[in-house]
Amino acid sequence: MAVTDQPGEVPPTSAGRFRRAWDSDVAWSFRHSPVAMVAALTATILLVASVFAGFIAPQNAFDPAAINLLDAYTKPGEAGMGTNTVFLLGTDNQGRDLFSAILYGSRVSLFVGFSSVAFSVVMGVSLGLVAGYLGGRIDAFIMRVADIQLSFPAILIALLFFGVARGLIPPSQHEQVAIWVLIVAIGLSNWAQYARTVRGSTMVERNKEYVQAARVMGRPPLLIMARHVLPNVTGPVLVIATINLALAIIEEATLSFLGVGVPATQPSLGTLIRFGQQYLFSGEWWILFFPALALVLLALSINLLGDWLRDALNPKLR
Repeated sequence: MAVTDQPGEVPPTSAGRFRRAWDSDVAWSFRHSPVAMVAALTATILLVASVFAGFIAPQNAFDPAAINLLDAYTKPGEAGMGTNTVFLLGTDNQGRDLFSAILYGSRVSLFVGFSSVAFSVVMGVSLGLVAGYLGGRIDAFIMRVADIQLSFPAILIALLFFGVARGLIPPSQHEQVAIWVLIVAIGLSNWAQYARTVRGSTMVERNKEYVQAARVMGRPPLLIMARHVLPNVTGPVLVIATINLALAIIEEATLSFLGVGVPATQPSLGTLIRFGQQYLFSGEWWILFFPALALVLLALSINLLGDWLRDALNPKLR
């Protein structure tokens, strides 16, 4: 039997919780923002399509046995010469279905984006909590490292870490660990924003009464930071993570376009764009256009959601 705070109080049901969430300020803002609703729908469609690419894609675009070279350079909506199959978005120079390639490439791009953001969030929030709560020399050291990193573009930091990691890993294992190295490189290039934001919020929270009470009760600092301070500083982190997800996807595409990201055996949207730009001026425009369009839609929809979430969680705009 559920325990209530007041005598005679009825515990909230699932329908009551849903109704409360539906009537919240954030939900109201979402329902009254056509841009946010369209962006959410677009991002959801792209996410679901990439996750279930194995069921939706008409062809395993990265299986050599499923590709026919006679289908190469087939225009959008036309049938290939080798398999007589109609390709919705055309094919590339190898006869690979672009629609299938975009679905599989989006899966790789989203995996790298989500994983790198998760890595940078864990690292940045942890360092920000420690710096803001403990202060002193630890705070000064962490913040100076963050200042140095923020003075360089994130893409250069990612290139530096990626190059160092590739130099330390044996060449025979480069393709097997390339995606994980890319995730760590992008994550290490973006942690400073989270650290500075969390550090500022933590410095405000550590002087409040509930933190002082936890200290008086003898709670260890690590437990206070994790159980009491962290839940009150996650609001800005959620907004930054949403916006950084789009930036991480673009950063991955940039690195792959430069040829230092995802290997050719596991191409992402950036790799498809790198292959397509070679044929832009020879008349096969669709090889570049459709992967680039998918990347733009994915990044733009996530960015618009991040902008809406920032405004929805800002109390000054309510």
